[in-house]
Amino acid sequence: MLEVKGVTLKYGDFVAVDDLSFEVKPGEIFGLLGTNGAGKTTTFRTIMGLLYPSKGYVRYNGSFVSYETVDQIGYMIEERSLLTKMTVKDLMFYFGQLKNVSVEDILKRLDYWLERFNIKDYKNKKIKELSKGNQQKIQFISALINNPSLLVLDEPFSGLDVINIELFVEVIREFQAKGATIIFSSHQIDHVESFCERLVVLEKGKTVISGYIKDIKKDFKKHNIKVIADDLDKDALMKINGVEDVIIQSNEWIVKIASEDVSNDVFDYVKTLKNIRKFDVEQATLSEIFIAKVGKKYEEA
Repeated sequence: MLEVKGVTLKYGDFVAVDDLSFEVKPGEIFGLLGTNGAGKTTTFRTIMGLLYPSKGYVRYNGSFVSYETVDQIGYMIEERSLLTKMTVKDLMFYFGQLKNVSVEDILKRLDYWLERFNIKDYKNKKIKELSKGNQQKIQFISALINNPSLLVLDEPFSGLDVINIELFVEVIREFQAKGATIIFSSHQIDHVESFCERLVVLEKGKTVISGYIKDIKKDFKKHNIKVIADDLDKDALMKINGVEDVIIQSNEWIVKIASEDVSNDVFDYVKTLKNIRKFDVEQATLSEIFIAKVGKKYEEA
């Protein structure tokens, strides 16, 4: 289990992370979100033992990250850290042997992952000859080459198309099924919502949202109603108490309401329309909650 307890990290007088606490259990995928400069990468570097907190501590399976435990960890940083003049194979020898993986296992695992990511012909190519997307695949493989039990992934989907994002998600889920502890950040919040149960959202180093996504969405209370019907009058809907906004998106009206209770009043109006083809009441998306909470905190600062 990964434990982050009361972590505060300062650069001089600047507080990069302020009293951060959470834990991630084996077999769990945990999301760490925030705007640029919120403290995500600093948190990851602290987890890896590259930075030391001013207060608090980070432990993995009860111990501080050290030379004895780092072999169990796979870390994919946001900035590409590949040695571009090396071949893919030589680079994996380098990264693998740093984690005490035998040459035989490195070659076997490399062949497997190159095949899995549809780049098996790139084994002897230099990194600089690869596209940005394929370089991202190599960086991901470098985090997996030691078959880690803790995966720390900082923006793993950067530069990938939809098909390759889903391939990465599939691999992450496989490590989850094997009991790995996984923590990651992503600007693509829809993916966080689709396969994370819990998360922390940071803004200026402070926790602004924390907990199970289902509870966060429930506590937010605001809902969206999606409507497809003829002759809908936006002004009529806006006059209903509790309706905050009405927008049209892809031929579908989205009615934003303050709470689920307002849905009955909206339905009373919608059922007077012609040719009603859709009326769905949904919780606010994680993206909407993120914008509402982070925006509010930012304005208060």
